Amino acid sequence: MAPALLLVPAALASFILAFGTGVEFVRFTSLRPLLGGIPESGGPDARQGWLAALQDRSILAPLAWDLGLLLLFVGQHSLMAAERVKAWTSRYFGVLQRSLYVACTALALQLVMRYWEPVPRGPVLWEAQAEPWATWVPLLCFVLHVISWLLIFSILLVFDYAELMGLKQVYYHVLGLGEPLALKSPRALRLFSHLRHPVCVELLAVLWVVPTLGMDRLLLALLLTLYLGLAHGLDQQDLRYLRAQLQRKLHLLSRPQDEEAE
Repeated sequence: MAPALLLVPAALASFILAFGTGVEFVRFTSLRPLLGGIPESGGPDARQGWLAALQDRSILAPLAWDLGLLLLFVGQHSLMAAERVKAWTSRYFGVLQRSLYVACTALALQLVMRYWEPVPRGPVLWEAQAEPWATWVPLLCFVLHVISWLLIFSILLVFDYAELMGLKQVYYHVLGLGEPLALKSPRALRLFSHLRHPVCVELLAVLWVVPTLGMDRLLLALLLTLYLGLAHGLDQQDLRYLRAQLQRKLHLLSRPQDEEAE
């Protein structure tokens, strides 16, 4: 086990990498398709048939490359979440197991974003071109993206962001408090086993609600939608627990204001 003084900077480095990757992911999924930058699918050949596009090597090559990047991310994210791999990494990295998982996920996502190949010549599933849709659709998409990201950040705070990032595990270890999960109720542990991604609906809105849905964006949205759907298995008991925890956190947040008002 590494000395306690080395655990804290390692966990902080993982957190900084994950935070920076999250900011870059916002740019990649929202700012790029909504505000421009790297060109999205569209252009003079955007309305060619889908069958013809699937026979065009200039379209298939970047799609195959993008698919490989997504499979790399999904494979890393799923493999390192498997119980046998988690047990192995816990044996060799100890309390840094979660930080290692977060750092590897951030690196895999960085590879996807940095080496993503747009398909500017391919067909589009939909595109807002005629007025007033060409003005109002991007604006509405932008507003919905802002709301979705605000909800995502709020939900992550409710879901114990420090523990999700691996910081709380190191903090508890340094103070000799043990494993944070060991202090959670069976209902919380049951929820965590069913819900690996607490921001599914909001992230799906970010992926699909865009003014122009070209082939590369369609590939990104389809594969991540499939992955998010397979990663969830919530039932009524989980939803009741979620509702109770949200109400409790909101009550705790509002308590200081109530005391000041008195």
